[in-house]
Amino acid sequence: MNLFYQPKLSEGLLLLSEDESLHAIKVLRHQTGDSIKVTDGQGTLYLCAITSTSGKVCKLEVSSQEKFNKPNHFIHIALSPTKSSDRVEWFVEKATELGIQKISFLNTQHSERNKINIERMTKTAVSAMKQSGQVWLPEIEGMVSMKEILATKRDQRFIAYAGERESPLLLHQAKKDKSYLVLIGPEGDFSAEEIQSATQSGFQPISLGANILRTETAGVATCHILNLIQH
Repeated sequence: MNLFYQPKLSEGLLLLSEDESLHAIKVLRHQTGDSIKVTDGQGTLYLCAITSTSGKVCKLEVSSQEKFNKPNHFIHIALSPTKSSDRVEWFVEKATELGIQKISFLNTQHSERNKINIERMTKTAVSAMKQSGQVWLPEIEGMVSMKEILATKRDQRFIAYAGERESPLLLHQAKKDKSYLVLIGPEGDFSAEEIQSATQSGFQPISLGANILRTETAGVATCHILNLIQH
């Protein structure tokens, strides 16, 4: 059964957005009386009946609901956005599918862009959440400075950069059921000053493997590794 998104369902907004309604009515051919699954992106899955499709909007009635616990771990990746917005969207999509809790976009000395379309990235995350059947929508944070991100507290904090390929593998350093923050630099890598600031602030240099990865690939690999160690 397809999954739909309505973040304010718990507040009594018993209808789908125009885009969600269009998909339900025109693409999936749902009609009044059909049952659909809806999530608020905050851990609750609702089984709803469509009570009306008039005015191109699906009105709903909640039949039942199930609340899911948050995972025991928390994955936060701060990534310097690439020049290509398509590559940034690909990262957001895949990281959401894998199960990430927070994405920040990092403004570094060598960053290829210093602006991000949060609305577009959130829409990508919503689509990936629904496609992968999840009920938790990751937080998408806009551009943050190195100073801001270095002050962020997590159980384990790491920095991945190309010049430190001899560092220990993330797979071997990350511990199960912790909160993590991993910094992923731009194509031009972090500057020496940024690396020094990060390590002095307690960030541990780590490697993702023998190969040099693109920024967005490194982000997805990081998310996958941190999810793997939970099992």
